[in-house]
This record gives sequence, structure tokens and C-alpha cells, in this order.
Amino acid sequence: MLIGAGGLMLGVAGAVGCQNQRLAAGKLDQTPGPADSRPTPHPAGSRSGTRATPRPSAHPKPTAHPTPTDTVPSAKPVYYVDDGPKTIALTIDDGPSPVYTPQILAILDKYHVTASFSMVGENVTYYPSVARDVADAGHMIVNHTWDHADLARLTAKQTEAEIGNATDAIHHATGRAPTIFRAPYGAWSKTTLEYCANQNLLPLDWSVDPQDWARPGVSKIVSNILKNTETGSIILEHDGGGDRSETVAALKIVIPRLLDRGYRFRAV
Repeated sequence: MLIGAGGLMLGVAGAVGCQNQRLAAGKLDQTPGPADSRPTPHPAGSRSGTRATPRPSAHPKPTAHPTPTDTVPSAKPVYYVDDGPKTIALTIDDGPSPVYTPQILAILDKYHVTASFSMVGENVTYYPSVARDVADAGHMIVNHTWDHADLARLTAKQTEAEIGNATDAIHHATGRAPTIFRAPYGAWSKTTLEYCANQNLLPLDWSVDPQDWARPGVSKIVSNILKNTETGSIILEHDGGGDRSETVAALKIVIPRLLDRGYRFRAV
């Protein structure tokens, strides 16, 4: 079970088709480029732990964080998992990456940890075999839009295309349609939440952000996670969008330490 804003309990919805007609301008080409041969795009990652400042990138700077609508109570973002004492979730954003995703998968396999990977649809078309490896390892795949767009700046039709095309790409690569959605920058708009409700997509946020995207140093990533993680925490990390060597190094340290503290990982 997951906990949203205001303590609202939410369950993961059923599989999402998300196959309705897309905008002609935003329709996904289902023929991927040369498999695992194109360079990883550099999509932006997340806002900071203050939930306001995104990392520098070529993408537009996010607007102020919108207030979720109260007219769609089933589509409020969730910030915590609720599955008993010492249960936490690890989420990995912005991939898949042919360089860093396999390294993270190896760490998770070593410690028998299940995580959730928030994938950018465009990256999935570049590296479909990496996306399949994540799915085949038993991890959750989360929709993270087509190209890491700031949905707060988009129209309803553009939002539909961003989310729907990413679902199509993930389904095409893995055979599975995601049932969870994470907004880039955590920028939740009324339009996005309404679309999630209509498509039975669970809106996923986070509660622990070590800002690994900014490459603050391995020790700072580790100390941030160990200091702020508690029962129910959803931890944010990244495998795409740039050099993620610090993230990989930090996970090698922080996962066994959290396990030693008695924490149990689950997919959201």
C-alpha cells in the first residue's frame, strides 16, 4: 500500500492500456533506433530535496509546484509506502542507460533487493534490451514521460502524448504496460493528475532525495539517505541523465547498511 498527500491510502491500480489514439504530432514510432547503439540523451532529473529547484539541463526550468486538485481524490501523489515497519522503496529515475542500469541491476541482484525504475520513453526506444533486462529481473517499471518534459507547462493533449507515448514504448520493449507514473521534477499539475485518474495510473512521488543528479560526492549521497530514511520512505536515485558513477558507488554502500539496520525493500 502507498500513502499520498494528507495520509490518503492508495493501492496500485490494474494494468493500463494507454493505447488510445495519440496526437498525430506526438505519435510514437514503434520502430526503435539501432538497439543499444545511440548515445543516452541527457534528460533532466528531479527537483531538490526542498522540492523546488531542478538540476541544470537543456530542458526548460520547471514552473512552481502546482497544488493537486481535490476533485480527483484517487489521483493524489504518493510519498510513502505502507507495508509494515522498516519497509522502504528504492526508485531509480531517467534511464534506461546501457552504462549505469546494468551496474545497478547487479547491485540489486547481489542483495536481493527489488526496486522501481522510472523510465523515459525515448531512452527505452534507444535501449530496449536494457529495459527488458530490468523487467526480466522482476523490478517495477514506472512511466516517466516520453522525453522528461515539464508537464506543468503543457496542454492536456501534450500531456496525454507525453505519458501515452512512454507507455507505448515501455510496452513495446518489455511486453508490460506500466501502472505507475512519476512526473519529471515532481511537477504535478491538475491536468496530469486527472489524466492519471482516467488511465488508472498511480502518481508516484518520493520522500528522500539525496540529489545524486548533482553529483555532490558519494559520501554526501550516502549520508543523506542514511539520515533521512525511515519506515515508509521512498528513496530517489538516478541511472540516466548523465554520469551516474557516484550513484552506483553510493548504492554499493547504502543498500547493505540499510539492510543491516533491518529495513526491507519493496517495489512501490
